[in-house]
Amino acid sequence: MIRALLLTSRPLSWVNTAYPFAAAYLLATGRVDAAFVVGTVFFLVPYNLAMYGINDVFDYESDLRNPRKGGVEGALLRPEHHRATIVTAIAACVPFVVALVVLGSPLSWLVLAVSLFAVAAYSAPVLRFKERPFLDSITSSTHFVSPAVYGLVLAGAEWTPATWAAIGAFFLWGLASHAFGAVQDVLPDREAGIGSVATVIGARATVRLALVLYLAAGLLLLVLPWPGVLAAVLAIPYLAMVAPFWNVTDADSARANRGWRRFLWINYAVGFLVTMLLIAIAVLGAGG
Repeated sequence: MIRALLLTSRPLSWVNTAYPFAAAYLLATGRVDAAFVVGTVFFLVPYNLAMYGINDVFDYESDLRNPRKGGVEGALLRPEHHRATIVTAIAACVPFVVALVVLGSPLSWLVLAVSLFAVAAYSAPVLRFKERPFLDSITSSTHFVSPAVYGLVLAGAEWTPATWAAIGAFFLWGLASHAFGAVQDVLPDREAGIGSVATVIGARATVRLALVLYLAAGLLLLVLPWPGVLAAVLAIPYLAMVAPFWNVTDADSARANRGWRRFLWINYAVGFLVTMLLIAIAVLGAGG
């Protein structure tokens, strides 16, 4: 059961939600306090367990048809573990949510509520936003951008044009990443009767949409002041990842998995470079 919960929480992806919160909060406040620690731990493990656990429970039937499931790209959660996964995810989240409510403000409560709603709505029965084309990508992007927004709001940060541009670019990145990730699952999703942006407009159009969104994210970052403008260069690895699949067809859409596997590691390299850039911004800000 412990191994199943670990696989379900997608350890390779923990940093993708904890880092945005931690970086946003630390950059805005410059301090490590109770809110920073509680928020970082929450978005590191419990948040991911809830997000992916709900997904694995309610996507079990379609996951059986998906050759990618059963490893780091997604657990194949056995039915006898479904109830325990949901219960554990809720139990793991509640203490952190209570603490964050105590530490936060009404506006931060609203942002946290939106974030948690997106986590549940993506896969839970009835809502199933993951089966609503385009809303699926919007919800998925919210999963990763909302921790950063929450960190800024919890810290009481000032929302400057540069802040809006950075968050906007991050959201475009999330849209592109989800759309491209959906390409590899076109055939199994159609077989299971699951709708997605990729099943509706096709693999080729989805790849091209992802490329345009990555490019738009990079261009939006060009409005940032020095040295933040350097972040625009970080769109290049993602463009290079997507470009080889420009003419992919639905029939051979599964080969996009090669690009998706590269995506998992590109995120770590880009995350390191973003960290260096944030340090430079903090140092220059302190010096200014």
